[in-house]
Amino acid sequence: MATARNNSLLPMEALEQAAECLRTLAHPHRLRIVQMLLAGEYTVGELADACGIASHVASEHLRLMKDRGLLGCEREGRCMYYHVAEDGLTSIMNCVEKRFG
Repeated sequence: MATARNNSLLPMEALEQAAECLRTLAHPHRLRIVQMLLAGEYTVGELADACGIASHVASEHLRLMKDRGLLGCEREGRCMYYHVAEDGLTSIMNCVEKRFG
């Protein structure tokens, strides 16, 4: 049986956090939302329209990703504009687009 000899392996706790992040992203609407937000800021309604889902469903996806620290939002008047808060999402989406695009 092979043993891990590479000292640069991530600790299991870090891998558990990575798995949780990937589980959060593992939904086509969430991936579309991230893809859009990497290009700019959008409101819930704009993201919902682009995904073909109701605003309350988009809000739930956004809340989940925001709670995980992946997204942030800023209020402008009555509108909330969402943006990417985790720089690593660029690399993840690049990987997804390269593999499945």
